Amino acid sequence: MVFSEQYMQIRKNSEWICEPLQTEDYVVQPIVDVSPPKWHLGHTTWFFETFILKPFHEGYRVYNPEYNYVFNSYYETIGNRVIRTDRGNLSRPSVSDVYAYRAYVDLAMCEFLKEPLTEEVKDLLLLGFNHEQQHQELLLTDIKYILGNNPLFPAYLTDETKTVEFESDTSEMISFKEGIYEIGYSGTGFCFDNELGRHKVYLQDFSISPALISNGAYLAFIYDGGYKNFVHWHAEGWDWVKNNQITGPMYWYLIDGVWHTYTLGGLKVLDMKAPVTHISYYEAAAFASWSKMRLPTEFEWEAAAREFKWGKRWEWTESAYLPYPGFCKAPGAIGEYNGKFMVNQKVLRGASEATPLGHSRITYRNFFHPHLRWQFTGIRLAK
Repeated sequence: MVFSEQYMQIRKNSEWICEPLQTEDYVVQPIVDVSPPKWHLGHTTWFFETFILKPFHEGYRVYNPEYNYVFNSYYETIGNRVIRTDRGNLSRPSVSDVYAYRAYVDLAMCEFLKEPLTEEVKDLLLLGFNHEQQHQELLLTDIKYILGNNPLFPAYLTDETKTVEFESDTSEMISFKEGIYEIGYSGTGFCFDNELGRHKVYLQDFSISPALISNGAYLAFIYDGGYKNFVHWHAEGWDWVKNNQITGPMYWYLIDGVWHTYTLGGLKVLDMKAPVTHISYYEAAAFASWSKMRLPTEFEWEAAAREFKWGKRWEWTESAYLPYPGFCKAPGAIGEYNGKFMVNQKVLRGASEATPLGHSRITYRNFFHPHLRWQFTGIRLAK
């Protein structure tokens, strides 16, 4: 697929995700971690304008100079920006203004992509494509949080026909011998800088489950006093439980004695066989302790991943988000993409049902703070 076709396909996918929304849905920011859908649409457009059109497309005129302040996310090199907590206060630019901005930049990009492209521009394009796909996943999870915290529990999708097959919780563990394993990206396609460089690690004997933990198995943890017994929790996690009065995964509700969960299709009776989701690292680690097992390290996960199905949930690992040997940040604003976040976060591996097609690989390293759970996060156990 040529760059211009790939560009337009990815751009249309972002707008397709937003098609079910009402205008009011575009501007809501219930918590700091959730950005308004309107902001995602503007920010991904700003990315192409800022990193490709402005420096490389001769004669390009910026759509609106003030948008740099509005849609810059965290790039200190690019200048001042609206702080993250205030994105929901942006009644202007309007939703129609943002779509007009997207159309303007898309037209300019399509013209630019007719020109011969340098290798530097090609690399930036691929980064831009993957950046927008990251925001497509964030769009879905943020939309779910926005609608899932509306007291009417409105459905985002009216037709959920997708059938998902799950491994049984009782599947036999897969064992691996101690030895040296290679970790990190080694192909010729796109990867993020935090997947480099490839290196060797020594792993002890370990076993890993081919199955994700189900809602039913997690419910057993709850009924056994999982959220009331400090012995299973890290001290910081126990403080989080008490301070936030946590009693179960996000979006779980006990209604007239029946467990329900909010899905993109609205409020549904909890499917006991489906993988548990929307849990924090604290909860994942506590469940593992209760199960007399543990979470895998990201290196164990990568070494074993070809032996089991993955991709339905982002899977918490026991690994801190740290640079690989030889990691080097790119110069300028692009170097701010991953490296500066390598502190106080945990690595998650795999992908989720919200991850765009073609945007996952075994070496992909996602990362979040331990208390976060608005993403489609889940549990795979090891020992």
